[in-house]
Amino acid sequence: MIDDKDIIDGDFREVPDSGEKNADEGDAADKGQNEITPDEVNGDVKNSSVSAGTWKTREEDTDDEEKRHSGHYCMMCHRPESSTGKQIELPGGMYICTDCMQKGFEAIQNPGMNEMLSKLPPNIGMIDLSGLGFGMPARDHKKKEKQKTPRKKLTMQDVPRPHIIKAKLDEYVIGQEHAKKVMSVAVYNHYKRILQTPEQMKDGTEIEKSNMLMIGPTGSGKTYLVQTLAKLLDVPLAITDATSLTEAGYIGDDIESVVSKLLAAADNDVDRAEHGIIFIDEIDKIAKKKNTSQRDVSGEAVQQGLLKLLEGSEVEVPVGATSKNAMVPLETVNTKNILFICGGAFPDLEDVIRERLNRTSSMGFQADLKDRYEEDPDILQKVTNEDLRAFGMIPEFLGRLPIIFSLESLTEDMLVKILREPRNAILKQYEKLLALDGVKLVFDDGALHSIAKKALDKDTGARALRAIIEDFMLDIMYEIPKDDNISEVVVTKEYVEHTGGPKIILRGQEQSGSPIPS
Repeated sequence: MIDDKDIIDGDFREVPDSGEKNADEGDAADKGQNEITPDEVNGDVKNSSVSAGTWKTREEDTDDEEKRHSGHYCMMCHRPESSTGKQIELPGGMYICTDCMQKGFEAIQNPGMNEMLSKLPPNIGMIDLSGLGFGMPARDHKKKEKQKTPRKKLTMQDVPRPHIIKAKLDEYVIGQEHAKKVMSVAVYNHYKRILQTPEQMKDGTEIEKSNMLMIGPTGSGKTYLVQTLAKLLDVPLAITDATSLTEAGYIGDDIESVVSKLLAAADNDVDRAEHGIIFIDEIDKIAKKKNTSQRDVSGEAVQQGLLKLLEGSEVEVPVGATSKNAMVPLETVNTKNILFICGGAFPDLEDVIRERLNRTSSMGFQADLKDRYEEDPDILQKVTNEDLRAFGMIPEFLGRLPIIFSLESLTEDMLVKILREPRNAILKQYEKLLALDGVKLVFDDGALHSIAKKALDKDTGARALRAIIEDFMLDIMYEIPKDDNISEVVVTKEYVEHTGGPKIILRGQEQSGSPIPS
């Protein structure tokens, strides 16, 4: 037997043909190491797997040959890629088959997940999940896709006549007769313009857009009018505030974000969005700033940016975002057929109108008195483009809003009608709430006028009605459900003014003036 010698400078030790093993080789075999022998091909050593002066085992030769044909091995089940399909690469040069990956995910939902997770490598959370689609079974609990109901294409038969539009608005909005008539005609003409047939357009006459500017005190129903109008026509509506708009490149919403909101309201349907309505509220907040030395990024700059939208142009808007810098796809929307309605309270515009009206001489027999317009509640009805320019609106912006009208200030009688007459009036809502408990709610006329007077004192229009009613209805809504014998509650003027209690009518008898405990 030849003694073992270390491989030095490319020499290798000779193994006898007798196949005898010494003690060291026996120990190595016991430890799972393979016997080092050359491949015997016709007794020749030239076809052995000896290469570069190093012996290789038979198993290593087999593994190398298998790797050349099968690719990578799964780190968990040790199967080659040829039998598992495409495997997922993990950081560190490791691979895992999709079957083992699926079993791992399923084990996470089982009580023994900790045992399973302990067997996974520490960097399993860094897996690239983009390859999980190979060989993985479909999930049973798929998320249901939102079913989009096909919408009928808008035609002129779907657009009501002006008198029908106004009649529908009367059901929800009290007063404002002039405003409702103007909006009904403008909307009808707008949709006649965009729904013309090719035969009707042959004469070459082009109808301009009917964009509107709505002026009215707070709480007079500007937003409610637009919401009711869009619901009646079944067209997409986007309501946005001009307060968040800034010039491009500054912090805030881009000007095109108003179109992006309309696209979202139309379920990202560009054709439907191009027949929609955009209501820009608080338009008075983008008036030119006076006596400022800084750049007016949220005033005149926004008005200039809105010019192309109001007149009609193709703009690229982000889908699902308000900024073009967001990593979202862009859609091209043509605003030529979009109806723009701008609204604002225009505080202190009354002073500008009075100053213009009092500009004439206050001396002489036919001169106007200075205090003639001081207490005029409908002073906004006399507004002109000159007044709006003095307020801070640029002439180019006003020129793209050809229809300008004002809403009336609310009176006490109008507020009483708002409480009881609209289809979804506030009193009807409370009556239904108590009717669900089997109790009838009644308001006498004195209580309604008392509520209207309090609302006028707050000077916030119809918005004040809800706050006032919530105040005195709290005890009723809390105490009435305690007693099943109560059949009717009458809210009186004394109870609204906190000088008495409501009338409580029990089932089968009547008790007058019983106060609700506070």
